Amino acid sequence: MLKLIGAFLAVAACGGIGLTVAQHYIQRPKQLRAMLSALQMLETEIVYGATPLPDAMENVGRNCDEKIGRIFLAARDFLCSAEGLTAGEAWHLAVEKYGYDLAFIREDLSVLKRISGFLGCSDRDDQSKHLQLTREQLRYEIAKAEAVAQSNGKVWKSLGFLFGLVLVLMVY
Repeated sequence: MLKLIGAFLAVAACGGIGLTVAQHYIQRPKQLRAMLSALQMLETEIVYGATPLPDAMENVGRNCDEKIGRIFLAARDFLCSAEGLTAGEAWHLAVEKYGYDLAFIREDLSVLKRISGFLGCSDRDDQSKHLQLTREQLRYEIAKAEAVAQSNGKVWKSLGFLFGLVLVLMVY
């Protein structure tokens, strides 16, 4: 009886690990779409609302996905801190601090960090063009992420349970 319980626990543990890895692949496109939406909100705040950048960051951070919002709220906090950071430096630090909490990969973070080169340094129209370019790059990353999630997600879901079964067969 104990062997049966142990075998079940081994399969369940390996299956759980596989499901966790698969979930990471599934979350990436969702989080990229949430970031895409947040950047659209930021552009709207900057271009049409003529909202000062710290206020725009706060508005976006409070009205978007919680994990994505942390980046915007942190950028606002860095921007308003006594350290005298530029908007670009504040954004870069925020992406560095909270970007790794997301399911993003290096390429996604690189796209987001490129925003720091123009944020707060030019007029509204120029910032709008750069944000549109960034959103287009994120759309490309979303397409790649969906393809990877579709293939690797299924593989990891199955692989976890199969590895657990193989482990049980090898031990018993």
